[in-house]
This record gives sequence, C-alpha cells and structure tokens, in this order.
Amino acid sequence: MNDITAIPIPGLASSEVAVPAPAEGTQRWAGAPTAMLDPDGATLLTYRVRDAAGDRVVLARSDDGVRFETLTEMTSKALGVAMVERAALVRTATGWRLYHSCAEPGTKAWWIGLQESRDLAGLATASLRRLEMEGPLEAFKDPIVRHNGSDWQAWVCRHPLDIPGAEDRMSTIYATSDDGISWRNHGTILAARPGEWDARGARLTTVLPDGRACYDGRATPAENWLERTGLAVPTGTGAQLRALDGGPVADVRYLEVLALPSGGHRLYYEARRRDGAHELRTELHS
Repeated sequence: MNDITAIPIPGLASSEVAVPAPAEGTQRWAGAPTAMLDPDGATLLTYRVRDAAGDRVVLARSDDGVRFETLTEMTSKALGVAMVERAALVRTATGWRLYHSCAEPGTKAWWIGLQESRDLAGLATASLRRLEMEGPLEAFKDPIVRHNGSDWQAWVCRHPLDIPGAEDRMSTIYATSDDGISWRNHGTILAARPGEWDARGARLTTVLPDGRACYDGRATPAENWLERTGLAVPTGTGAQLRALDGGPVADVRYLEVLALPSGGHRLYYEARRRDGAHELRTELHS
C-alpha cells in the first residue's frame, strides 16, 4: 500500500500539451483537470481556462487522450460567480452532474455549485445550485466527487477565512452523501505540516482506487499558484491520509490520474511555463 513506485508520477514519461495556455504571462492558465472514461472508451476532460476575458470551465472529448474537441463550456459570468476553478464531472443513472468551484463576488469565499443535465451539451445552460458543506468562516473549492451508483463521496479543499490576508491556507475534508446534494462533512483528512514543504496546506487532487492519493502543497503564502505535488497514503483510520516524507515529487499542480482498462494510467496536470502562463499537459504510463 505504501509503495510509492506504484503511484504514477509526472516526469517519468514523455509529456504532451493537451490544452495550450490561452496567452502569455501570469493568470493566463489552462489546467485544473478532471478526467473520466466514456463507455465507448473516449476520454472526457473537464478543465479551467483563465485569461483576459475571465474564467470558464470547458468540457472536452478525445479518442486518444491527447487531442480534445470542446463539447461545451460555462463561463464564470454566465454562472453568476466571480471566478471558477476545478470542476468535477459525474455520470448518474439519469444523466450528468457537474460540481463547480464558485467564488463569491466581492469576498474571499468559495462554495460548491451543482449543474445537472440529461446530456453533456445541456450543462451549458443548466441552472446552478449552491450546495452547503461549510461554516460561515470557511471556503470550499476544487472537489473530487465519486459515485458508485448508490453512495457518494467527496474530497474538497477547505480554506479558512478567520484571518484576513491568510485565506490561502488549505486542507482537505472528506464528505459523504446519499444523493450527492446534501452532504455530511466528516472533517479534515489531510492538513498542513508545520516546518515542511507543505506547511501552508494540502489540497487533494486525485484519489486512486486503493486509497493512495496525490495532493498540492506549498510552504509560504508567496507560493500561492506555485503548488507542487506530494503523495499521501491511508492511515487505516477512516478516510484519514498521511503525507509521505521526502518532499514533493513533481513541480506541477492539480495532478489527475486516470486509470485505464489496460492497467496503465494517463496523467493530466497543470504545468508552469517560463513566462508565467500555465498549460495542461498529459503523460501516458503503461
């Protein structure tokens, strides 16, 4: 269970650009991916783009996992929020759900929003429903959502808002639900480690079937948007995770690991360029 060599790590295979940066410079980003396989074997990818026009969440499809065709997109303006970040796409018995990261205009608050549609194209015009997981001094974003046909699980990044100017701090909570709408927050399962490279917090980005996980961490407020990837393993107590020692394993953020029917994995992650822009890259690990 603790064999980190079995966890796919960025940089151990050649990478390709799946979605280029929208422009040069800082805050010009393509990334924050989530991926799943369609029944026909195609890859469905959800990612965030940030540029001069604002934020948008894009849904795209690919037959080879590298070259994507846009199916639909949702802008932050159309959703009525200030910004969007990572979203989670889930297939249900009656259609699709898209769980959004939504920034409250004029505040540091974030909340999880839900769109539902019978088909993927319909998500673009579906109404946005606000879900409650937090208290008055907490912001929640960047969800990982799993549905096995009956039960629902979510791992969500929590940002405390109790100290003005320190909202960049982060940890990960675990939540469960009977319907994917009303959630039970079971508390923090992965948190900052004082004095370590992830002293400012830990944001879970992918959970493998056996419970091992990858997360984003950073040491200081100045490293906001410069997160790196670390590894975590189950502790054997509930949903709790333990960060592995040894520092970050890759200088990327929002790592998504998609298990393939062949037994291999395809990785998607947000990578920084020298000009400050971020691009979405992919690697195939057989």
